[in-house]
Amino acid sequence: MNGMNVSSSRPPEAVLDQLAAAHGDMPPQLKKAATWVLENAGSISVSSVREIAEAADVKPNTLVRMARAIGFEGFEDFREPFRAEVRAGRDSYTDRARWLQDLAEGGELDRLYADMASASMNNVEALFSGTDAGSIRAAAQDILAAPATFVLGMGIANPLARNFAYLASMAVDTVSAIPQDGALPVDALARAKAGDVMLAMTFKPYRRDVVEAVEVAREQGLSIIALSDSPASPILRGAKHGFLVPVDTPQFFTSTVALSAFLEALMAFVIAEAGENVVASIDRFHQRRQELGIYLDSGE
Repeated sequence: MNGMNVSSSRPPEAVLDQLAAAHGDMPPQLKKAATWVLENAGSISVSSVREIAEAADVKPNTLVRMARAIGFEGFEDFREPFRAEVRAGRDSYTDRARWLQDLAEGGELDRLYADMASASMNNVEALFSGTDAGSIRAAAQDILAAPATFVLGMGIANPLARNFAYLASMAVDTVSAIPQDGALPVDALARAKAGDVMLAMTFKPYRRDVVEAVEVAREQGLSIIALSDSPASPILRGAKHGFLVPVDTPQFFTSTVALSAFLEALMAFVIAEAGENVVASIDRFHQRRQELGIYLDSGE
């Protein structure tokens, strides 16, 4: 494809998908440039080649070679789809922007509150606008069809991974969270078989134990559902289902708002795809808890 002008036939999403697919096999400098581009797609249409090169800490010619590596004549050709999208216009969010600006005019904590609100809404918006229902449905179907699904999250992702497995256990008995207390993520894979599924999540800085567990799972023939924050993330390469989850935040800790929203959506698809028998199973689960007195009566 090198030397062919293909910009007019590819939307921005397809360009980024192809760049992400080629990312792992690129030479170091091209990979460095591609990582920055993948993680800062919003700047492609508005920044000069020199500005992008400086931000990515590469030479301008590296961007040209990166573009040519996936079939474009040069970097200007590469970013034409992004500029075309801007020219086509986007929906405005005037009311939301005005509200956030009003908040920001207050004191320091008001500005922080506005920044947190903006980041949270942007993350959820970016998640759902960049993900389609068909992809989530396919991942849900694989979870339901698998003899076993292992849900892996470490650090801040661990409670969300466990919550997903807990909710899934009300409907099906094939989903479990790993690692078990005191164990390593790879320990649970000793009983994993080809045809099983691993749902793994990690965000910058990427956890070595998660990346290594995903590699082991892939070698054993498991299908990988990967959740991460960058197209350059090591767990997305070779994943059967890969989903980008924005985690931007003005605070120190990684935001989990969009991650929680995605897992809720995936769980909804799992239940929807499983059918009425699963809904009945969940009803029985809660009825049993009601009979055991676990829940307070409304009159208490």
